[in-house]
Amino acid sequence: MNISIFGLGYVGCVSLGCLARNGHCVIGVDVNETKVRQINSGLPTIIEKDIDIIIQEERSRDRIFATTDFASAIENTDVSIIAVGTPSGMNGHLNLSYIFQVANHFGQVMKKKATFHVIAIRSTVLPGTVEEFGRIVEEISQKKNNVDFAVVSNPEFLREGTAVFDYNHPPFTLIGASNKEAAVIIASLYKHLPAEIIVTDIMVAEIMKYVNNSFHALKIAFSNEIGNICSAMNIDSHKVMEIFCTDKELNISPCYFKPGFAYGGSCLPKDLKGLQTLAHDLYLRLPVLENIDKTNDLQITRAIELIQQTGKKRIAFLGISFKAGTDDLRNSPAVTIAEALIGKGYDIRIYDKNVHLSKLNGANREYIDVHIPHLSKLMVNQLGKLIDDVDVIVVSNRESEYIDVLLETESSAIIIDMVRLPDPIRSRANYVGINW
Repeated sequence: MNISIFGLGYVGCVSLGCLARNGHCVIGVDVNETKVRQINSGLPTIIEKDIDIIIQEERSRDRIFATTDFASAIENTDVSIIAVGTPSGMNGHLNLSYIFQVANHFGQVMKKKATFHVIAIRSTVLPGTVEEFGRIVEEISQKKNNVDFAVVSNPEFLREGTAVFDYNHPPFTLIGASNKEAAVIIASLYKHLPAEIIVTDIMVAEIMKYVNNSFHALKIAFSNEIGNICSAMNIDSHKVMEIFCTDKELNISPCYFKPGFAYGGSCLPKDLKGLQTLAHDLYLRLPVLENIDKTNDLQITRAIELIQQTGKKRIAFLGISFKAGTDDLRNSPAVTIAEALIGKGYDIRIYDKNVHLSKLNGANREYIDVHIPHLSKLMVNQLGKLIDDVDVIVVSNRESEYIDVLLETESSAIIIDMVRLPDPIRSRANYVGINW
């Protein structure tokens, strides 16, 4: 395939060499004439393991070429990869001027080009950039996006120092596209790689690089804070984290990575508070650990605001315990929300088949006596009747009983979902999800 790559920096140079090594004819495009001369001399534009050999060999085979002539590059290729810089400003906003300058170039050339052209944005960009890029090309060229050309998101996940290895051994290949033909064409560039090719919505693909790297930063910060505690107590932090990482069921796994309701129960709040207190006693400042519960509190505030925005006062809670399948009410976010709404004059009713007040005892009972001492007056035992008598239904536990009733009932009550209910419920006009 004939491919053009716009931007001969880190991502562009690696992509240029690796695509050529895979048998494609690749034209590199850059405004920097020095970079163009380097490539045409068989030299890479970056220092990176193995890329010097690849560029030299593929240039000798005439599979790579560089130019400053963007029009010629677009006219003579079927696919273009955008890898220009998107530097961050002082306030954190990205400078997308280089991206949109390239979009202008494409608009000018696509006026005359008769064949379908696929443009893959590989640069790290904010969600919405692909759409804006396509709009600019449409406006200038008077051609139709997803008909005469298509713009897709194809983010890279390369690490400096191991970029060539990472290119050939990705965790997955991600393509965000609204045009099936374009997705198939871009996927064909990576079909030989030992990784799943994931085709998804454009904005999902655009945000993934930010999500990945923010989590990587969080992991480093979390590990360092644990290390600071361990150092202060003469504990081997590497042994601690080595054991931590052996748990592939909960610790290093998809478990808990589902946006939704706040956490609760007795263990997470208690143990987090214990570690925070230990750090305080050791005179350590650990901002990541110190702010986890604050983020959790903000999620509860978000839920309260969603309920208040309905303007309705008669509220039903489906589930009051901190999670499905238990009667534990300690630190339940649903209890916190109900308590707040009662204080604001809301008419609250609660159904939870697992919670039997006569059987509550110990710390569980004490928690309710402090927070909602009149809980018994709020509990109902007929779920169907409850749904018919309220204006808002808050689903705070994912019990199959609640799902079944909501699927069977076409209630006019607004459904506020904390647990991500099935599609047929989420598609209703009277539905609101907390994070989706």
